[in-house]
Amino acid sequence: MTLFQSFILGIIQGLTEFLPVSSTAHLTIAGKMMQVISPEHPEQWTAFVAVIQLGTLAAVLLYFAKDISAITTTFIRENLGKGRVKIKEQSLNARMGWMIGIGSVPIVAIGLGLKKIIEGNLTKDLTIISFSLIGLALVLFLAERVASFRKTMEKVSLLDAIIVGIAQSLALIPGASRSGTTITAGLFLGMTRETAARFSFLLSIPAVLGSGLLELTHALGYINSADAAALIIASIAAFISGYASIAFLLRFLRTKSTLVFVVYRVALGIGVLLALKNGLIQP
Repeated sequence: MTLFQSFILGIIQGLTEFLPVSSTAHLTIAGKMMQVISPEHPEQWTAFVAVIQLGTLAAVLLYFAKDISAITTTFIRENLGKGRVKIKEQSLNARMGWMIGIGSVPIVAIGLGLKKIIEGNLTKDLTIISFSLIGLALVLFLAERVASFRKTMEKVSLLDAIIVGIAQSLALIPGASRSGTTITAGLFLGMTRETAARFSFLLSIPAVLGSGLLELTHALGYINSADAAALIIASIAAFISGYASIAFLLRFLRTKSTLVFVVYRVALGIGVLLALKNGLIQP
């Protein structure tokens, strides 16, 4: 992988990580076209993707720095300090701490249990990715049709967090999209589009941090100086484009629906299937 290729892949990662279009799908398509995914060692590609996700994690941490600080300090004060408060009586920020923690349990448990499958060739299969792109697009379209858009962050419950957390674990299916599955679940639960997106981003922090650090320790065993340079460049590019992507999506969803992403996912899925059929891209 050249440094230019790593830069392009980092940009793609950042732009698509937070939009409901699947960063995994876009990175895999780009990786196949660049011929940088080794069929013999697919785990190296998985590690590369997981590590550069730390760049997008940094974007979330910076963008939501005030929220994260408030959630952390309030959670500690109301649960571990002298002035401990019953969970039912805790403030929004303290409850958000509980919701993010409990909502992260499903993807952590399932991700560790299916680690070998996730690192294998199955999750790089473009046919699976294409059908996943189209499938979730249809579910997202249904969510847009039935959602009430009444629930703000103040009204999100612990049960909502668990359901969205379970939906986040579906992002382990290649092409599903972490933000796509969580935003879709949020809409089904009656959240406003902006609330669903904001909660999705906050919920992603433990999962992305855990998978990124886990894969980083694994990757350290075989990366050389060139690989390290590629990872650094890709991560920086992912950070910059990721920050811009977060700002764009939250602003976009205040006044517009997710239907543009539904159309895009279907078009991309069909396009990849046609490219595969005509031998324009590797399976």
